Amino acid sequence: MRVGVPKEIKNNEFRVGLTPSSVAELVHHGHQVLVEKGAGEGSGLTDAEYAAAGATVAEGAKKIFADADMIVKVKEPLAAERKLLKQGKVLFTYLHLAPDPPQTHDLVASGATCIAYETVTSPTGGLPLLTPMSEVAGRLAPQVGAHALEKAAGGRGILLGGVPGVPAAEVVILGGGVSGTHAATIALGMGANVTVVDRSAEVLRRLSAQFGTGVRTIFSTRSAIEELVKRADLLIGTVLIPGAAAPKLVTRAMLKTMKPGAVMVDVSIDQGGCFETSHPTTHSDPTFVIDGIVHYCVANMPGAVARTSTFALNNATLPFALALADKGWKRALTDDLHLRNGLNVHDGKITCKPVAEAHKLLYVTPESVLGM
Repeated sequence: MRVGVPKEIKNNEFRVGLTPSSVAELVHHGHQVLVEKGAGEGSGLTDAEYAAAGATVAEGAKKIFADADMIVKVKEPLAAERKLLKQGKVLFTYLHLAPDPPQTHDLVASGATCIAYETVTSPTGGLPLLTPMSEVAGRLAPQVGAHALEKAAGGRGILLGGVPGVPAAEVVILGGGVSGTHAATIALGMGANVTVVDRSAEVLRRLSAQFGTGVRTIFSTRSAIEELVKRADLLIGTVLIPGAAAPKLVTRAMLKTMKPGAVMVDVSIDQGGCFETSHPTTHSDPTFVIDGIVHYCVANMPGAVARTSTFALNNATLPFALALADKGWKRALTDDLHLRNGLNVHDGKITCKPVAEAHKLLYVTPESVLGM
């Protein structure tokens, strides 16, 4: 198979779909890999390293999309890239289609086979290709929140960990999954007072066992969230419904009850965000203010630490990329239920139920398009 790796073009997105070591694995398996010139530079990976690994370094995304059978990316294809997708091509990347009607329409119209990292599952019920970036985003959230709390950045002028004689900031985390747990780890390490809210009793027990009395755990109800947002200096939203749009847990009305200059970091923004007032921002213009509350809603947070993120992502995606290349997408998806769950769009059809429901489109099962 010919595998193509274009350079990411999203604002300040420096990750890359394959590392040179991943390229070498694919080449060892007998595949041809085409890498766009400069694709890895943002992650500190040179064209020479790709060439040494056996890749062909090509000029321009058009050639990559035209010549490759499977495109391996990091972020969802932007409009210019979607125009290059054709029927018979396989796209393997993050898609986050539920909150994105234009992308969904374009991918359906392209006729391509689109497999989303974020809906591939594991035998234990996890999301193995989303997990590494959830870990990174979770760990970044207290860092970016701490910066946004600085007065010059528009915040309350509070040091997250406080100092002797001055209390630490109150950090409230909505969601105790992968991102929420990692956010709690960093916020606690920075000396903040940390509360995690979740509606799973099992998750709350796990957090309590992991952090002991260092982190307060609260069962999630609307009234509990209403009370906690009033106390929060930093509110971090990490809720996730796989494949679907994130629920809006914090309303516009709640903002009026918050401390002026408090900060909200919406890690869920890739799936539409869990704050009613959220809209996607970029690394070059990461925050906006509504009702005196600073919002940080960067839709590709892990891109800020591109090298770490690229290697972490490749550790997870490489086995699946090899399966798709070795067997072809049909056989790979037929053989592996969990990879099959990643199929979101094929030949003009929506094959991910939450995406179809979000856009009120017809849903067909992955098994039906595979002839199973």
